[in-house]
Amino acid sequence: MTTFSQAPGQAPITLRRPDDWHVHLRDGDMLNVVAAYTARQFARAIVMPNLTPPITTVKYAKSYRDRIRAALPADADFSPLMTCYLTDSIDPKEVESGHQAGVFTAAKLYPANATTNSSHGVTDIRKIYQVLEVMQRIKMPLLVHGEVTASDVDIFDREAVFVERVMTGLLKDFPDLKVVFEHITTAEAAAFVLESGPNIAATITPHHLSFNRNAIFKGGIRPHYYCLPIAKRERHRLALRKAATSGSPKFFLGTDSAPHLVKDKESACGCAGLFNAPYALESYATVFEEEGALGRLEAFASEFGPRFYGLPLNEGRIVLEPVETTAEEIVKTPNGDVVPFLAGEIVGWRFAGVLTS
Repeated sequence: MTTFSQAPGQAPITLRRPDDWHVHLRDGDMLNVVAAYTARQFARAIVMPNLTPPITTVKYAKSYRDRIRAALPADADFSPLMTCYLTDSIDPKEVESGHQAGVFTAAKLYPANATTNSSHGVTDIRKIYQVLEVMQRIKMPLLVHGEVTASDVDIFDREAVFVERVMTGLLKDFPDLKVVFEHITTAEAAAFVLESGPNIAATITPHHLSFNRNAIFKGGIRPHYYCLPIAKRERHRLALRKAATSGSPKFFLGTDSAPHLVKDKESACGCAGLFNAPYALESYATVFEEEGALGRLEAFASEFGPRFYGLPLNEGRIVLEPVETTAEEIVKTPNGDVVPFLAGEIVGWRFAGVLTS
């Protein structure tokens, strides 16, 4: 049940319609349930390719795009932007032809076994240097899951070590490559992006802005706070909030919304990921309000991303109301329940919809 109350003296805010530059829409029955949550708030979204099997060809990407469109309500005004899953043996010609045909907006680098369905990912970045040369030439963005997976590296250090071992060398070898360091979680990553050239940007999730690693262990193991990259110390959360609300065009919205069934989260080997799509904009608005930066939310959510990707800004507008909402506790799917981010909590903002002209 959803309840509402409006705080006195606060006014709704109107924003240019935003985009989500990192989302997992899954496939099959899950896709048919969750896609509408993203399309409800966002005009476009960069869709992650880590399906089974992964999206490695133009044919697979077109088919997946068709399934996404079929899963949406008939009146949905939403464009899925497809990505190519990079493997050690990916064909550079396939990547280039897909981008030139307008099918692949970007290509995704998953280090092998870094996260969900990443077993086909890249084992050594040098193995995809031919692809990166092509991408640099055609100005196709590389989207990076920035973690090393070596067993000797602590899970809480994997992103910072990736900056040191991989990102620095990558940009030295490909100085003009457009790179999005996705879902950054550390002060080190934020500083690296800020200090790099204009061809380097980053997405930041609402959950990494909202809680630190203590939330995973508060009163016991709390699997619905487990995500990858894993949440870090409080100093990192504060650094992310500073970056997101700074007004720098290098940081923009990417939810990394990643639904899993309750039975797969609450298991002996629980899946990583948070389903934050139901309250994505509300979560960001809360953070920006707490940081005294509501006036910078529109640029972060609606302007910096498309400008980095070289896409037009959206014409439509959305309204957020300062209305307290009790977030729904369960989203039902044909195969089981999903617990959304903020389940059962009071959210200080409510998405009121897209304005019609």
